[in-house]
Amino acid sequence: MGLFTSTEFDSLECLLIDQLQDLYDAENRLVDALPKMADAASTPELKQAFQSHLQETKGQVNRLEQAFKLLDKSAQSKSCEAMKGLVKEGEEMIDAKGDPAIKDAALIAAAQRVEHYEMAGYGSARNFAQRCGRPDVADLLQQTLQEEGDADKKLSQIAESSINAEAARA
Repeated sequence: MGLFTSTEFDSLECLLIDQLQDLYDAENRLVDALPKMADAASTPELKQAFQSHLQETKGQVNRLEQAFKLLDKSAQSKSCEAMKGLVKEGEEMIDAKGDPAIKDAALIAAAQRVEHYEMAGYGSARNFAQRCGRPDVADLLQQTLQEEGDADKKLSQIAESSINAEAARA
């Protein structure tokens, strides 16, 4: 929140819209960041996971646009400062030098921070939509929440099955 601005919430629906705007910005930032992460990954499995999640993320942007439409609002972004920071940390991993396996482990750690942030955001927004009597919006958000959880599990599986062991041997 800026020095000369303030946010006012006069309804739970207002808060829901605010959260959707934040998530919309976050997802659009990821659409830009994920190709860079895929390019920086050294293992085919991790590259594929990032490329696959990029396609999911584009679908998540579309889902958010549907949610705005269902709420009779235009799809607008509100700058997501948290995602800006998470993407910046990811860029540090992308630009890092060193052993490829260790770099892949770092990329996974950065990506999982993003997934956990998104899961928190989507879980809260889904609950707000439910409380506002908007099961249609809540269902869209639940679909994305499920995908984010699956992406996190996939990254854990890649890390635990090979990357972390390779990084430890480096």
